[in-house]
Amino acid sequence: MYVLLDTVSNIILAIAIPLLVIFGVAGLLVGHYLKLKKYDKTIKKAKADAETILLEAQRDASKQKKDAIAETKQEISELRREYELDLKERRAIVVELENKAIQKERALDQRSLNLDKKEDLLDQEKIKLNNQKELIDADRVKANVLLGDSQRKLDEISKLTEVEAKEIILNSVRAKMTNQITQFMIDEEIKAKDTAKEKAKELIADAVQKLASDTISERTVTVVNIPSDEIKGKIIGREGRNIRTIEALTGVDLIIDDTPEAVVLSGFDPIRREVAKRSLEYLIADGRIHPARIEEVVDKARNEVEVFIREKGEAAIFELNLGKVHPDLIKYLGKLHFRTSYGQNALKHSIETAFLAGKLAVELGEDEILARRAGLLHDIGKAIDHEIEGTHTEIGVGLASRYKEPDVVSDAIASHHGEKPARSVIAVLVAAADALSAARPGARNENVENYIKRLEQLEKISSDIKGVEKAYAISAGREVRVIVKPEEIDELKSYEIAREIKEKIENSMSYPGQIKVTVIRETRAQEIAK
Repeated sequence: MYVLLDTVSNIILAIAIPLLVIFGVAGLLVGHYLKLKKYDKTIKKAKADAETILLEAQRDASKQKKDAIAETKQEISELRREYELDLKERRAIVVELENKAIQKERALDQRSLNLDKKEDLLDQEKIKLNNQKELIDADRVKANVLLGDSQRKLDEISKLTEVEAKEIILNSVRAKMTNQITQFMIDEEIKAKDTAKEKAKELIADAVQKLASDTISERTVTVVNIPSDEIKGKIIGREGRNIRTIEALTGVDLIIDDTPEAVVLSGFDPIRREVAKRSLEYLIADGRIHPARIEEVVDKARNEVEVFIREKGEAAIFELNLGKVHPDLIKYLGKLHFRTSYGQNALKHSIETAFLAGKLAVELGEDEILARRAGLLHDIGKAIDHEIEGTHTEIGVGLASRYKEPDVVSDAIASHHGEKPARSVIAVLVAAADALSAARPGARNENVENYIKRLEQLEKISSDIKGVEKAYAISAGREVRVIVKPEEIDELKSYEIAREIKEKIENSMSYPGQIKVTVIRETRAQEIAK
């Protein structure tokens, strides 16, 4: 039994083992086949995915190409628009230059016409002088005829020698002709003053045009230092946009030339120059220079200057202890800080005049505060004399009246240059203080040595004239008063002396402004009652 079972089991094993091998091989083949099927599906899917990706890539590429073309077209359009704007600006500049050239040409034509008119006037004056010369020559001929007749008559009726008779007649004719010539000169001078007013205006205008440039250039420019010359390009900007914006907003001309590390601001209004200077300094420090930023900085600088002006005016009021003053007058006082006269600061000069007037008022028992007030406001018209027509005294009187200042203040303003007589003691004191402040050594652009030499030269020129008793230079050298001997000099001779001194001063001295020559002839009769 056991043997049978063992045999059966061996047979089963013999049969099972090959079957297992066959089944195993079949399973491997089936698995390999299934794996191949799976790989085939994967490859097909990958191909399908690749085709999908390729299509999407082609679509994206086409879209990007279209976007790039659109962007390029937009850039071209923007460049074209920018080019058209630049072209338009250049055309505007060209038109502006053409207009300026036309204006200059017209000005030159007008100037040529004026010169022709002046030439005609000079020709007419020359003809008049020739006629006058002919009249004088005719008078001389008549005098010679009279002299011959007189000589013959003297020979007939007297026993005088020819030399003695000639001396008598010459003295007589000389005295007569001297009086006639002097009277003729006086009449002609009066006539010239009446008829040559317009011509004098034209000549003065020409003189101002020719001679003002040397002195004006120092008083109408401000120099702004820059860290390097590279900043000049930024200040100018593209096609000059920045510099045009600065000039338009500030009203000041910018001069950018070869001067190293400097920009020159040119303008007659010192306050505008100060605004432009501060604006330019802010822009240079900031580094951002473009029209929008320029406008912002100019507004800021203008506000700062207005505050600075008010602070200067308030400081002057506080320093002099004047009490309440109208806010507008305070602003005008602050503006005087930017004005100068012969190099002297107008606000400091006004404060100095106020102190001097106050001290003089105390000595005479007058109101010190009122004298200070009048002294401080005596030149207030200079703050706006470039904005309003009229002299600074007329403008100052108008301001004092508008803001209800005392009559004494208006009187001091009107009379401090002698244009009107002073009606109060304080007005006289303000005029004296003004002269003291302006004429003291070092106050203005003239050293004391030259000042003293000029006064001495004035007195010496006047004293050297025959018949002059004394000569005094007064009003800081702006006037010379000459006292003549009445027993030697008559009324007509006084005119001759004044003219002679005037000509000597003009020919031998150099001086600012004008010098008034006053000749005084006085006869005094004196007796003593005992």
